[in-house]
Amino acid sequence: MKAKLKPAAKSYSVYFGGELFDLKHLIGNAYMAEAIYEKSHGKFLCHLPQDFELRGLNPHVIRDQDIMALFEADLAIFNFDGTELDSGTVVEFMMAKFADIPTVILRTDLRAAGDQGSVRHDPWNLMASFYPRTEVVRAASLIDYRKLQQSRLRKAPDDITRLAGQHASATASIICDRLATEVVRALNRVIKLPPAMPKELRPDVYSWLALMPGLKGKKKELRAELAKILERKTLRNLI
Repeated sequence: MKAKLKPAAKSYSVYFGGELFDLKHLIGNAYMAEAIYEKSHGKFLCHLPQDFELRGLNPHVIRDQDIMALFEADLAIFNFDGTELDSGTVVEFMMAKFADIPTVILRTDLRAAGDQGSVRHDPWNLMASFYPRTEVVRAASLIDYRKLQQSRLRKAPDDITRLAGQHASATASIICDRLATEVVRALNRVIKLPPAMPKELRPDVYSWLALMPGLKGKKKELRAELAKILERKTLRNLI
């Protein structure tokens, strides 16, 4: 059992964006969030949309809840997996960039994709690349898993030994823990990058962010809420 850690003296909230509509994603999101907490010694506290308390089943309300949680976060992580990126995740990523939120993109999918030509470039559509205050962490997780599984077991066990010994989940957890360490390093790098948004533009930009998504609520109250978010981020030297 992992040791319990208290939040660090100065901890940061992290919006954890990605797919969450099947069990594999739910398990992966939860494990990675907890591993990031452990590897950062409580510095980075991931907020998982899958754990948000639903305020009803209205899709507009659900969307607004996610957008506001993103705006309130100190940093963000977005999972860019698949040959085609999840559209909701891309929208959230762009919202984060509009708000000048320090961001880490995580891709654990080894497949080539996108339109950028070279393997040295990001394996997704070029319109989702090259934004400021953004770090990219890439891993060929399937290859890493197979190599580690082979080195740990030496020879392939029979099915009963493999399953009863929980060898597959043990290997997967090691891979995830190693990747979490890389993500923590990227979060530490990106939070040190200076804001891209000029100081004089910030009040107007955040006022516009209160209106641009078409959030439910009174415009005056929404602008006041975004102003408070901006003030808090400014006091914490996040923007």
